[in-house]
Amino acid sequence: MNAGGGLVLRPAARILLLDGEGRVLLFRFDPDDRPPFWCTPGGAVDPGESYADAARRELLEECGIACDPGPEIARRQVEFTTIEGVAVSADERYFCVRTQRTVIDTGGHTPLEQRVMTQWRWFSPDALALHDEPYFPEDLIDMVRAHG
Repeated sequence: MNAGGGLVLRPAARILLLDGEGRVLLFRFDPDDRPPFWCTPGGAVDPGESYADAARRELLEECGIACDPGPEIARRQVEFTTIEGVAVSADERYFCVRTQRTVIDTGGHTPLEQRVMTQWRWFSPDALALHDEPYFPEDLIDMVRAHG
């Protein structure tokens, strides 16, 4: 489905994954067509899937963590071009998940994710403020401080 301006509508579930020290997990994306950037776990909602179900599935696929994503904590309407080159208008819903695990299992990544999601790292808000590569969402430090 196309939104105004030829953008594809993309509902997405994103996870604010916090460890016991209040650090947030981010994945580094190294796409072929733009500079690297960091992003929270998550992805598109599949047809017939709820945002919460998508968050639960993405958490398991991308991080190897099976748990309830809890309540929705934020919503963002953003426009961007996906790694696959599709211009989208995304309705992103954020879920806060707390974990004591600090080792992430990326065994459920798709071939595309294996190629472009080259690193993962836990960031404190202070470390994120000093980081020299872009990260999304842009107000992530405020989100972590509000929920960490």
